[in-house]
Amino acid sequence: MVGPPGTGKTLLARAVAGEAGVPFFSISGSEFIEMFVGVGAARVRDLFEKARQAAPAIIFIDELDALGRARGAFVAGGGHDECEQTLNQLLAKLDGFDPTQGVVLLAATNRPEILDPALLRAGRFDRQILVDRPDKIGRAQILGVHIKKIHLDPGISIEEVAELTTGFNGADLANLVNEAALLATRRNADSVTAEDFSRAIERIVAGLEKKNRLLNPREKEIVAHHEMGHALVALSLPGTDKVHKVSIIPRGIGSLGYTIQRPTEDRYLMTREEFANKVGVLLGGRAAERLVFDKLSTGAADDLAKATDIARSMATRYGMEDALGNVAYETDRAPLLGTIEWQTYLERQFSEETAREIDEAVKATNTTRRPTIVSMRAT
Repeated sequence: MVGPPGTGKTLLARAVAGEAGVPFFSISGSEFIEMFVGVGAARVRDLFEKARQAAPAIIFIDELDALGRARGAFVAGGGHDECEQTLNQLLAKLDGFDPTQGVVLLAATNRPEILDPALLRAGRFDRQILVDRPDKIGRAQILGVHIKKIHLDPGISIEEVAELTTGFNGADLANLVNEAALLATRRNADSVTAEDFSRAIERIVAGLEKKNRLLNPREKEIVAHHEMGHALVALSLPGTDKVHKVSIIPRGIGSLGYTIQRPTEDRYLMTREEFANKVGVLLGGRAAERLVFDKLSTGAADDLAKATDIARSMATRYGMEDALGNVAYETDRAPLLGTIEWQTYLERQFSEETAREIDEAVKATNTTRRPTIVSMRAT
């Protein structure tokens, strides 16, 4: 089972064992590795022997990437013979598996791209099941399980809460219900309301309030106009996510204010125009500071980083710049999990001239939305 963290891979394996009603042997991949040579291989042999004696049984190896990392992939940083010896013993046991003995082997990882190819060949872990983040229906069903532990207000709609939690995994949803229950308890309420869920989402997305971080009046004014710039641009541009809340209360590590936008539906494709509008929303706060105060502050640092990330992806990964052609200059090394690792100078497969054109395309994308913001000032 492969998928992002928190999607329920380990929980699914336990559910399989519970439904099957057979002994369940669970171990983490890191528990095989020790500093003493031969201990890991011996533990593999012992685990398989115990499973055979208790057959029918299920063996579950969590965090398989700790044990099954590709051999020889990191020789430059120093090898580890014990890790390879343990992996070789596991491969040998998988080859010697007799399907008539009634032992089923399950494993879970959130880093399938670093596994040894020998583990994934036919006859070993030849079936890969993607346990991805749930869709709207799945989120509503997961919330329905967790809300049984709390007293819910009759007027609340689980479907509406599920709409506001796009991108949440199973662990996030369990945490959401817990946070909402804590907020209701702090105000001595008899039941958890929709407002509690809204505040809980706010705490999870934006972080905890920093009540000891006091802003002076001038900083409050700048932050207020900055966040209002985000909100006004988001409301004026088509195809942007709905503005959920605007606040100038400091939260998280470095945030002095925030504008929360929550999508109300699951999206799997985005057009160039939608990307450009998203960049426009990110730069709306900086534009508002320039228009109102004729000065720029450091408050847009995170917005600039996100906008640059989007603009670079448009140019290098999605082929959305006509001048660069239909070419992918950077590729995603872990497509299953959606993580992005930018290429280093030595891994780059394009010329300095192309690199300059990419930089120019990124700059152009981050400046095309300014006329829209300026026109808003007149309205």
